[in-house]
Amino acid sequence: MDFDFAELPEKDRYRLLCSFVGPRPIALVTTIDEHGCNNAAPMSFFNVFSHEPPLLILGMQTRPNGTAKDTVSNIRRSGEFVVHMVDMAIAKEMIVTGINFPSDVDEIEFAGLTSVPSVKLAAPRIEEAPCAMECRVSQILDYGRRTIVIGEVVQMYVRDECLDERGHYVRPEVYQPIARLHADNYIVADNQFVLKRPVELLHHEEAAGYGVPKPVKVPG
Repeated sequence: MDFDFAELPEKDRYRLLCSFVGPRPIALVTTIDEHGCNNAAPMSFFNVFSHEPPLLILGMQTRPNGTAKDTVSNIRRSGEFVVHMVDMAIAKEMIVTGINFPSDVDEIEFAGLTSVPSVKLAAPRIEEAPCAMECRVSQILDYGRRTIVIGEVVQMYVRDECLDERGHYVRPEVYQPIARLHADNYIVADNQFVLKRPVELLHHEEAAGYGVPKPVKVPG
């Protein structure tokens, strides 16, 4: 089947894109409003965008009535937010934070999670999350009802047991994030496997000069 997106209704575009582009990692985003009230909300239009500079990207749409969601309003005002990854231990709590509560409701507390201070930001970190990335806004792009936020990671927390003894690599048997497929369907990363590039084909990279550092000419 072919679908002409210029003719396709919005709901059908959403259904197709979200059903086939997945699983999508979930960002449980915390912000703080002008009165100091904590806000938390899950986003599945999310991913890491770059490591140098370290950038994350969020995509957020307005409410059906056209008003901005609290997360977007708080990010615009404060210029900061914290992204948490979600595992099975906090999956149900994450779903609760996705309810459209009034602005003065602390979703972290309501969901039964614990807020603790961030290192560099006013927005709180969720203690139960396996990792958290403190972000400052790098750029905000507006496309009609959708807001794209690019944030630079300035601090990261990782639960000790998620990393190996050197603190370099994730322990796949411990860190098993969940991601969204479509509608109310999710998946957990509990069936991981390894794929490596065929060694016998890597000579193509060498022939093209990829991966081989070029000599640096030192002045003088």
